[in-house]
Amino acid sequence: MSENGMLKVNEAGHLVIAGCDAVLLAHKYGTPLYVYDEGFIRERCREYIAEFGRRYPSVEIAYAGKAALTTGLARLMAQEGMGLDVASAGELYTALQADFPPDRIKLHGNYKSNLEYRMALEAGVGRVVVDSLIEMRQLDGWARKFGSVAHILIRVRPGIDTHTHELIQTGQVDSKFGLGIYGGEARRAIEMATDCEGLRLRGVHCHIGSQLLETDAFERAIDQMVDFIADMRDELGFECEDLDLGGGLGIRYTERDAPPTVAELAEAICPRLTRALQRRGLSQPRLILEPGRSIVGEAGITIYTVGVVKEIPDLRTYVSVDGGMSDNPRPALYDAEYEAVVANRAEEPPTQWVRVVGKHCEADTLIEEAHIAQAEPGDLLAVFGTGAYNQAMASNYNRFPRPAVVLCRDGRDELLVERESLADLTAHDRIPQHLAMAEADERTRAAQG
Repeated sequence: MSENGMLKVNEAGHLVIAGCDAVLLAHKYGTPLYVYDEGFIRERCREYIAEFGRRYPSVEIAYAGKAALTTGLARLMAQEGMGLDVASAGELYTALQADFPPDRIKLHGNYKSNLEYRMALEAGVGRVVVDSLIEMRQLDGWARKFGSVAHILIRVRPGIDTHTHELIQTGQVDSKFGLGIYGGEARRAIEMATDCEGLRLRGVHCHIGSQLLETDAFERAIDQMVDFIADMRDELGFECEDLDLGGGLGIRYTERDAPPTVAELAEAICPRLTRALQRRGLSQPRLILEPGRSIVGEAGITIYTVGVVKEIPDLRTYVSVDGGMSDNPRPALYDAEYEAVVANRAEEPPTQWVRVVGKHCEADTLIEEAHIAQAEPGDLLAVFGTGAYNQAMASNYNRFPRPAVVLCRDGRDELLVERESLADLTAHDRIPQHLAMAEADERTRAAQG
């Protein structure tokens, strides 16, 4: 085994992922293929728990399931002592099917359906994060109907603008999420919660954005949230048991990205939070963090097969692969950038700049400018940093079956999700009766001459 920069390469010159040969994985499971490094995920969970745990007295690290969630990943998170954030009936069902402890689950969402309220109350999830005054009344009604009590956090908009793509900012004043500190919505929510028999207010929550590469936004959010908690104590007698600061730590997608380490994030958050609480004379609530991308993002690699290499003289070379925006919509949605390597010749130095494109009926650009070894039809292309929001956002656009998902550790590989088949694509299709009858009538008329 040799090292080529950050890559592990075996004697055959193949990319190695958690001890598994990428070429053998592609032959065994087909491409496109999502591959996860189990050891990386476990190490990152433990790093969060250790780094924040040594700096603050009471901490819960809750994995944000929206980044990537399967029953296998939910089971892994449970084994590592993580909490889990879910934001839909499907994510909650997945967690429960994996036997994830319900009291470590938090239900999110700016619009929760009656099904989601019912599932959360029946399962006994640990927290429901309330996003609006309307939702508070709805949840209170469902809880009283069930003869139970929902333990809630109120999601607050702290009015923080962040240095990230505008579509993944979530804590600014103009946002669909949460209740604003400015304008009094959040204060009204605290008041309402104390009057709801079916609710028990445990604390407050905020989330400021995703793929954050600096800590300053977290620091500003701490100051805003602590001041809000202190004001609510002074004005309404509110005692905050849980302070949830959300997630959002970015990862390295390209060599230009330099995200803080988990230790640096903990050092930015914990001492500042402690000082802010002391300054306002507050006791220390439980601190909750919700990392998602920074847990699984860099643990994931997508393997494609190169099908066509098309050179436009004096302009550009296009490398077409057998996937595209159906398995990775992020470049189309967020101008996301990635790096790649020719996996079956991973020891070869990059010699050409190419545009990596998919098969779909769009421009379908996966990588605008990729610096890779000379690519030929039949080569395997490995794209790095695809563990978050790729499989989770995959679709059947152009009737593409969604790829398989494989978990690798110490040279062993096992399926997390089977590849969809062509039959799966039509399994829930139905031909309306009037269309079928019209064809039968046409056949009858044709037979009668």
